[in-house]
Amino acid sequence: MSRILRALVLMVFIAAAVYAAPTLHLVGDSTMADKPKEPANPETGWGQALPLLLRPEAVRVVNYAMNGRSTKSFIDEGRWAAVVAALRPGDFVIIQFAHNDEKDQDPKRYAAPRGAYQDNLRRFVRETRERGATPILATPVARRKWSAAGELVETHGDYPAAVRAVAAEDKVPLLEMNLLTAELERAHGVEGSKRLHLHYAAGIQPRWPEGVKDDTHFSEYGAARVAALAVQEWLRLGLPAAEWVK
Repeated sequence: MSRILRALVLMVFIAAAVYAAPTLHLVGDSTMADKPKEPANPETGWGQALPLLLRPEAVRVVNYAMNGRSTKSFIDEGRWAAVVAALRPGDFVIIQFAHNDEKDQDPKRYAAPRGAYQDNLRRFVRETRERGATPILATPVARRKWSAAGELVETHGDYPAAVRAVAAEDKVPLLEMNLLTAELERAHGVEGSKRLHLHYAAGIQPRWPEGVKDDTHFSEYGAARVAALAVQEWLRLGLPAAEWVK
C-alpha cells in the first residue's frame, strides 16, 4: 500500500471515529456556561472546565448553558429547541437549572419549584429520550452564603428537592451537585471558600477595577473543582460512558 493510500485510509478511520463519538450536551445557567477569556477573565463555568477532564477522542462536549437563563426562558427563547435538533442517538444531556427559576419577581424567568420548573424538567427528559439520547439531571450548585454563626446557608429552597423528585419519578440519573458543592464550600471554610468564587479587592483584577464579591459564579479553580465533582458523580452512577474520563 502506498504512503498516500495509507494516509487516506487513516484519515477515513479518524473521520469515522470522530463522527461516531457521542456528544455530551450541557444545558443550564451561568454557573455552567462558557465565559469569554479575552480580555482576561477569571470567571469560569463548571461546564467550561469539564472537557479538560474528558478524553476528546471519546466524546464531544457542546455547552449550551447561558447566563441568566431559567428552564422557562431557555425554552421560550428557542434554546431548548436548538438542543433537541442537535441530539443524536447515543448522546447525553446534563441539565442544571434553578438559580434563575427562583426569581419570583421576574415573570420571564420564574418557574415555581413544584409547578413549571418540574414540568420543564420533565419536558427536557421526555424530548431527550425521544431522540434516543440519555438525560441526566443535576441539582443546582450551592452558593457561598455563610451565616453569622459560620454555617453554610442553603439558598435554593425547594428546588433541589424538586429535581430529586423528577429524577426518582422518571428514573433519570441524578448528579447530586447541590450537596457535593455545599460540602466543597464547607471544606474550604468561610474565608477559604472565597477562592472558589470571584473575590478581588480594588485594583487587583482589571476586569473589576473597583473590586468584586461574587459568591455565585466560579473562579477557574472553583469551576475545576466543581467539574471534578460532576465526573465523580458520573462514575458513581456507573453511566455507560465512564470510559470518557481521563
